[in-house]
Amino acid sequence: MFRDVKIFSKVIYVALAICVTCLTATSLADTSQPFQTPFTNLEMAGKQAVVKTDRGQFTIDLLPEVAPNHVGHFIQSAENGVYDGTIFHRIIKHGVVQGGDPFSKDPEKPELYGRGGLGLLRAELSAERHTRGAVSAVQVPGDPDSAGTQFFISVVDQPALDGKYTLFGRVSEGMNLVTEISEAATDESGKAVERIAILAITIRDQPSPQPPPFANDSVEQLSAYRTIFATTNGSITLEFMAENAPEHVRNFLRLASLGVFDGMSFHRVVKGMLIQTGWLGSREQPLDENQQRHIINLEPEFSATPHLRGIVSMARGDDPASASTSFFICTDTVSALDGKYTVFGRVIGGMATVDAIEALPLDGENPLQRIEILGVQIVR
Repeated sequence: MFRDVKIFSKVIYVALAICVTCLTATSLADTSQPFQTPFTNLEMAGKQAVVKTDRGQFTIDLLPEVAPNHVGHFIQSAENGVYDGTIFHRIIKHGVVQGGDPFSKDPEKPELYGRGGLGLLRAELSAERHTRGAVSAVQVPGDPDSAGTQFFISVVDQPALDGKYTLFGRVSEGMNLVTEISEAATDESGKAVERIAILAITIRDQPSPQPPPFANDSVEQLSAYRTIFATTNGSITLEFMAENAPEHVRNFLRLASLGVFDGMSFHRVVKGMLIQTGWLGSREQPLDENQQRHIINLEPEFSATPHLRGIVSMARGDDPASASTSFFICTDTVSALDGKYTVFGRVIGGMATVDAIEALPLDGENPLQRIEILGVQIVR
């Protein structure tokens, strides 16, 4: 797998070079002075760029400590409206997306796309890695001091680009949108067929960290919640036993509120014992950055509560502290699980839906019909 990533990265590097091979951009040798940021590092510290597109928005954390002039130029360009109306003019599916060319504002001159906004900045290479979400400056091949307003975003890790392009930011929210943009149609040269426009880029201070959902709820408050799982086969309502497993209940409610369970399926059925869901591999869409931040392993909270019909308990691996997102609902008494898995809730409505899922035809323990979680409602 890692070998494939490295090969792919080399292909992307070549493609990036091709996209600017024919440019007639002005180089720094032809200008009086390269751009020098008018902002101090302190003024640029903690800044984010909110990139609003006609498909949604994503957020970039800027890195003035590694590329102060590139960050200063990006901030200044954004505040002056340079990016407003530009498009992502070059796309490599699941590789990179490239934008920021002022020429791309004109839909009548696609032959100029990729030629504008260059030759303004000297390289500021660093040890920052081109991992998924890295935002870097486009440059003319063979001339590292040729960057300007154009930038590209790595959709997957691109280690072959490390140390060759100036990296000045990282996408902190909205990488799923960037990935979707990379899936847009292109012509044979990699130019976008449809216009995906940047409507505006707003520079703001990074918001103060907020406590995770349910972080401050008491045991009594946690026990008062109910969750209603809407599935393609009916609904299932759960109540919670926070007195037995407060951190499991807290985590479960947090994941439900963030939409982590949405789009998952009931991936495992053991007839006469249980049905199971919550496995990340069953989710049709990848998690966003905020959801990923809240995926953790939980310390066990075993109790004397028996695994009876309707009991909800956390699945785990061999390590007792490996419970994370996957959970199961008992369809009968399963005493062999008592004291080995964390019980945190019970079904109080929808056991008919549970029974119908248990009755699905199987290939081993794998249901042959996909029963999906459409959404989760939290009520009190």
